[in-house]
Amino acid sequence: MELTYKLQELDVAVDYILSNTKSKILLFYGEMGAGKTTLIKELVKALGVQDTVSSPTFSLVNHYESEKGPVFHFDFYRIEEDTEALYIGFEDYLDSGEWNLIEWPEKVEKLLGDNTQKLLIQVESENTRKLKFC
Repeated sequence: MELTYKLQELDVAVDYILSNTKSKILLFYGEMGAGKTTLIKELVKALGVQDTVSSPTFSLVNHYESEKGPVFHFDFYRIEEDTEALYIGFEDYLDSGEWNLIEWPEKVEKLLGDNTQKLLIQVESENTRKLKFC
């Protein structure tokens, strides 16, 4: 399954994700600058979070509250070993049953179970992206 969308149509991409995902653990793959964080910000808003959403590049995880429950946003770009994710209780987050939105999941693949949804974001042009469910 795939969707091509313009950056001005992030709501279409978010609706597509929420309508088609098989899991609340979403793994966002894509090159630097593909728009992973931008898409996640819109997704977090759609899940009912009222807070300002930012990338957890240095903190590794941001925790947001919504009326529907917590949403956890991870960015593992800066870690060197997957054990660093264990130090923040990553396995507990995955077992929580809540939304877990993970950037750079390739850095923690050994820690991920089967109950995940892989999403690949590819740059088609400056303003167009292709989103693939893998």
